[in-house]
Amino acid sequence: MPYLTLAYLHLATVLPCFLIGAWLLVRRKGTTGHKRLGRAYAVLILFTALVTLLMPAMVGPRVLDHFGFIHLFSVLVLVSVPAALYGIRRGNVAAHRGHMLGVYVGGILIAGTFALMPGRLLHGWLFV
Repeated sequence: MPYLTLAYLHLATVLPCFLIGAWLLVRRKGTTGHKRLGRAYAVLILFTALVTLLMPAMVGPRVLDHFGFIHLFSVLVLVSVPAALYGIRRGNVAAHRGHMLGVYVGGILIAGTFALMPGRLLHGWLFV
């Protein structure tokens, strides 16, 4: 799949995650709405993490001529979301909260900040 197609697909899934995740963080937890939005968020963020693994790193050093440091955030998401779901199903609210906060901060806010840095596609779209 062409890089630009993957980039558009990634943006189409990560932008709703940014909004849904922020909503989930500030609203009451455990409600039916929280659970429904949480499921949608989990599906979207897992999908976007998988999409990013298909996108080769364009900035910085690469491993296997494909993966860069930013791909570590994809791994964070792919490990943390199932761990968060496992935690909440076991009644471990603290583990769930910690994993989901890590996904939002690391997988969306920090990775998004890196995506806005000079030399990256999103920076070129927005600032050049």
